[in-house]
Amino acid sequence: MPGTKYILIGEDDKDDQELLKDVFLEIDPDYELKFVNNGPEVLAALEKMEEDLLPCLIILDYNMPGMNGADILAELGPHTPYANIPKIVWSTSGADKYQKICRDRGAIDYVIKPSNIKELEKIARYMLSVCVV
Repeated sequence: MPGTKYILIGEDDKDDQELLKDVFLEIDPDYELKFVNNGPEVLAALEKMEEDLLPCLIILDYNMPGMNGADILAELGPHTPYANIPKIVWSTSGADKYQKICRDRGAIDYVIKPSNIKELEKIARYMLSVCVV
C-alpha cells in the first residue's frame, strides 16, 4: 500500500531528470526520488520493492526505450499491488489518442511537459498533491 514519500519516475532524458529532481526537492526535500531510464526498468524496480514500501506516485514519460508509458500501464494493470498508486504520464506529445490510451490503462492524468520552469513548478506541485502518503 502506498504511504512513503517516495516517487518512482520513468524518464530517459537526463535533462528532464535533473529538472524534476531540482523542482521536486525545492518544493519538498523530504521526498525520495528514484529515476529509471526505460520501461523494463520501471517494472523491475517495482518488482524488487516490498509491498509496504511502494511509491506514493509513479510518473512515466510516454516515450521511453523498451516500453512506452501506455505499455507500462498495461503491464501494471488494475489488479496488482500497484493498482492504488496514482500514475501520471507526462510527454512532449499532446496527442488526444495517447492521452486516451493512458487514461484507459489507469493513468490518473496525462501532462504535457512544460516549456518553462514556472509551469514545471506548477505541474510538480500538482503531482505531489496526488501522492498518497
